[in-house]
Amino acid sequence: MTKQQSLNEKWDVQLRKGTLELVILAALKERTLYGLELLKLLHSFETMKITEGTLYPLMDRLKRDELVNAFWRQEGDSRPRKYYQLTQQGLIKLEALTNRWRQSVEDIEHLIQNSNPQTTHPKGE
Repeated sequence: MTKQQSLNEKWDVQLRKGTLELVILAALKERTLYGLELLKLLHSFETMKITEGTLYPLMDRLKRDELVNAFWRQEGDSRPRKYYQLTQQGLIKLEALTNRWRQSVEDIEHLIQNSNPQTTHPKGE
């Protein structure tokens, strides 16, 4: 692994830590997914690859916080699967996190694009 790859990996880990709840709530916004299906969806994005050991404890916390519902469903002869869906409270939290995410991206873009930014963002004045 090159030094740049190592830096990218460290960056991705920190980014995931800060955005994982937002990402999961967004993934469940308009659909119900079982755990492995959700994990595969996240793995389809380069920066969102997590392990089952990360996903399931987080899903348990989101359930305790009443942001998602979980239920078991039997499909055919396969073993039952635990499905997750957003609650109304989860949808409200998703909207709040989305707004904060967009504000953060706007603030970062302002700093990146302005070689000599003011000490405060123009919208913050």
